[in-house]
Amino acid sequence: MKRFSDEAEYALRTAGWQPGRQVDAEQWRRSLERSGFHSNGAAERFLSEFGGLNVNVSGPGISVARTPFEFDPMVADGEDDRFSDWGDEIGETIFPLGELDHGRFFLGMSESGRVYLVSDWLASFGTGDEALERLIRGIAADVIQE
Repeated sequence: MKRFSDEAEYALRTAGWQPGRQVDAEQWRRSLERSGFHSNGAAERFLSEFGGLNVNVSGPGISVARTPFEFDPMVADGEDDRFSDWGDEIGETIFPLGELDHGRFFLGMSESGRVYLVSDWLASFGTGDEALERLIRGIAADVIQE
């Protein structure tokens, strides 16, 4: 069974991903924990495979416009209170993954592997691969809390 749709796999490969890709996510974890973030295993595993990718999608999507996103957790440095507050709201830690729409929104991942849009409100794209599909194909996140 294929892991991703053709569209998602093409976008990920164009961004530099390939099956078995591994990057060292330890530097991000150490740096952000010094800034007040609390890491979790799901985010570390995700960043080990997808960290550093800049996925440049655009145009109409299935339910929302497709917008570029980048997996660089350092873009959220200094936003630990925001991530902590939303983590308290859902009862799990949320660790930064990167940004959506050129910094308009942050992306984070909870301990259970759910990918969140983190802003003044919170929404979920689902877990791991499902979230990537939704981000790439332009499927709206489910609003959790406004």
